[in-house]
Amino acid sequence: MILKEEILKMGRRRSVMSEQLKVELAKELGFYDTVEREGWGAITTKDAGNMVKMAIQKAEEAAAAQRNQ
Repeated sequence: MILKEEILKMGRRRSVMSEQLKVELAKELGFYDTVEREGWGAITTKDAGNMVKMAIQKAEEAAAAQRNQ
């Protein structure tokens, strides 16, 4: 599971995703085997876009959960 702290940090610092977060997302989306074999440069544009969408969705969910505490 993706670390909640990592997702919350993403929104605050507006920086690139950590390697750990990218790996977790790639595993969830089912293309980590490609990353292991060929590196991040081998993923499709569609996979990269889906990874960004999922990261944004998880960040929004984490922020909403934090507001509701």
